[in-house]
Amino acid sequence: MAGTNKVAVVTGASRGLGLEACRQMAAKGFHVVLAARTADSVAAGLKALGEGEGRVLDVSDDASVDAFFDWLAAAHGRLDILVNNAGRWFGETASLANADGPAMLSALSNNSVSAWRMMRRAVPLMNAAGHGRIVNVSSGLGQLSDMGGGSAAYRVSKAALNAMTIVAAHEAKGDVKVNAVCPGWVRTDMGGKGAPLGVEEGASGIVWAATLPADGPNGGFFRHGKRIEW
Repeated sequence: MAGTNKVAVVTGASRGLGLEACRQMAAKGFHVVLAARTADSVAAGLKALGEGEGRVLDVSDDASVDAFFDWLAAAHGRLDILVNNAGRWFGETASLANADGPAMLSALSNNSVSAWRMMRRAVPLMNAAGHGRIVNVSSGLGQLSDMGGGSAAYRVSKAALNAMTIVAAHEAKGDVKVNAVCPGWVRTDMGGKGAPLGVEEGASGIVWAATLPADGPNGGFFRHGKRIEW
């Protein structure tokens, strides 16, 4: 999917994978909207990016999401790509037994329900236009086919995100595609300095899914452009 005059929105985009995804899509000619929770983080992201447009967006708040889509309709009248990148890490050692209720609910809110809020508005908009790409940034820790112990809140929240990806893909029409991407273990604030991959490598799989051609896959889970099991 060529990028000329097309609008790409990336959430949680002020740093790390989100910022790099913005950078790579801008290089492909997309008009990038860098979305982040606070005005300061938006400003920092735009300074680092050097181009594009920024907007404050709290994906955990219904009113903020609705206001964002109202602004998007008025300012651009279209949405070609949505990357649901915003999310949080919830404790590498938390077992099912010691992950408390608030942590579980917070993980679901931040890592899955937030993406639902965005897709609730984006899928009908893209369906009406007849085209669009949605990429949900997930994790191998959410794979049911390779599920293990530990990191309970995070695992469950990403598994829920994967399920919502499948639901949204079934509701997509025309040339609208919804996929999940595991970027791999990447050197970000979340992944830590010991991760083997740089943000360029991690973001490349996200951008690949965001720019799929019309005959590309819909409703799949991918890592570095290759399909993996749910």
